[in-house]
Amino acid sequence: MAVTSQELRPGADLGGTLTARQSWSRLPAWLRRVIILAVAVAVWELYVKAAHVSHLVFASPYAVARSFVSGWLDGQIAGATGVTLEALAIGMAIGIGSAIVFTVLATWTTVGQDALMMFTSMLNPLPSIAILPLAIIWFGLNEKALVFVVANAVVWPIAINVTTGFRTVNTTLLMVGKNLGLRGWRLVRDVLLPAALPYIISGVKVAWAFAWRTIIASELVFGTAGGSGGLGYFINKSQYFLNIPDVFAGLVTIAVIGIIVEVGFNMLERRTVIRWGMQATS
Repeated sequence: MAVTSQELRPGADLGGTLTARQSWSRLPAWLRRVIILAVAVAVWELYVKAAHVSHLVFASPYAVARSFVSGWLDGQIAGATGVTLEALAIGMAIGIGSAIVFTVLATWTTVGQDALMMFTSMLNPLPSIAILPLAIIWFGLNEKALVFVVANAVVWPIAINVTTGFRTVNTTLLMVGKNLGLRGWRLVRDVLLPAALPYIISGVKVAWAFAWRTIIASELVFGTAGGSGGLGYFINKSQYFLNIPDVFAGLVTIAVIGIIVEVGFNMLERRTVIRWGMQATS
């Protein structure tokens, strides 16, 4: 029996769909994401023009781009970003150092392990911004309070991930290290830390996200830090004066920094855990 063109059409449509999916997947990942971003910006622009949204409520992509460029050129956004990143870096450094101490003690002693489990159960679910009022009472309305809440946001996810990484280290590697005479800190440095590297990077990524959200939220609520305003303060001040393009420019800055950090983590993973065969490529 002859097959009609209508009977072939569903299969042809399916083949076309598969071909389109394959063509899309063949594009570089960065290009796919740029296309998606361009489509999102186009939809944003169409919505602003079609809905005739008030500029006091919503800003167009062009207005946001103009405020973003001018904010960086005149130093307003750059200065605010510098204040935020400085407090973030100090808080993360303190949090990472504290997490390493907690993890090493938990690895060496049962008391340290019990203490880490108790503190992570109590403090990890607690939003760090919830302790900011106490931090302000203890340290004052300055950068120290922000550093304290950032360190608290960082220490627990890193400690949990590093401890998990230490516990999953191959027993054979541990035995080889001990047979070579490695003990104490040398065992941690030469065997446990390299073997747990995927967990460490994952913990730092989670901690970075927690810290970034915490410091922006803290600045939004409590404003200045050490006499200078960070990104959160810049956004809040712009909202107060109904400068909506500047509000969006601050949000875009936060998003751009997040993308840059994520790209940095991906490059680190490719050059370490993926290159060394410790993690499969996605």
